[in-house]
Amino acid sequence: MRHLIAFLLSLFAVPVWAQSEIEITEVDVELFLAVDVSRSMSPYELEIQRKGYSAALASEEVKGTIAGGMIGRIAVTYVEWAGSHSQTVIVPWTLIETPEQADAVAQRLVEYYNRGMRRTSISEALVYAADSFETNAFRGLRRVIDVSGDGPNNQGRPVLAARNEVLGRGIVINGLPLMTQDEFSLRWGISDLDVYYRECVIGGPGSFMIPVKTWDQFAEAVRRKLVLEIAGLPRRETASLYRAEGYNCLVGEEIWRRNQQQFFSP
Repeated sequence: MRHLIAFLLSLFAVPVWAQSEIEITEVDVELFLAVDVSRSMSPYELEIQRKGYSAALASEEVKGTIAGGMIGRIAVTYVEWAGSHSQTVIVPWTLIETPEQADAVAQRLVEYYNRGMRRTSISEALVYAADSFETNAFRGLRRVIDVSGDGPNNQGRPVLAARNEVLGRGIVINGLPLMTQDEFSLRWGISDLDVYYRECVIGGPGSFMIPVKTWDQFAEAVRRKLVLEIAGLPRRETASLYRAEGYNCLVGEEIWRRNQQQFFSP
């Protein structure tokens, strides 16, 4: 019986040489789209985000920028994040080389919507993204994390520690701070989120951010941002490895503790 089992297993075994050889596709950029779905985001806002990214990927401008690259193709993944252990892959690493492939990814984004999740951990989203570059089947001339969010980090490791780790791997971080104001964001967020993203989140050669102050600006901001990231155009809004002297990159954690104390105080 043991001999029979061993024989059957051998039929399905993958040779060691085959396991170690993974076909790698070269692309202009490996683009990780990290999208905030924390509890502060309403179902309406979650839908706007998905539709905005979908419209951008399906736009002729983005398709033309992909085709005009040195290699003429990109790899993209779309992941929604919230707390430290809340990262949901909506679109796994996917090759986009043709208009049809871009349309397929765009369609995937509007097929269904998840509910928002608790907490905001930009730091763990960044490290999760950086790790995923190591295991995908692509090799890009550039590796870029495009992170959006409507509030500062309030869970997981400090955002500066995560940012520095990611930059140390040669990955660029760009930002899309969502500065739309509502009752929830006023209690848990900060008014200078664009400054927070500049000083605490984005970094690397040519890194930049595009603030969104009203939701009707979102789709256009995403489209413009994707074009710049895919084309690799130089930007002036860069961030140094270390924050400006005096800016508090732990403000999100402090707000969380303050609100928790107020909520649970007798």
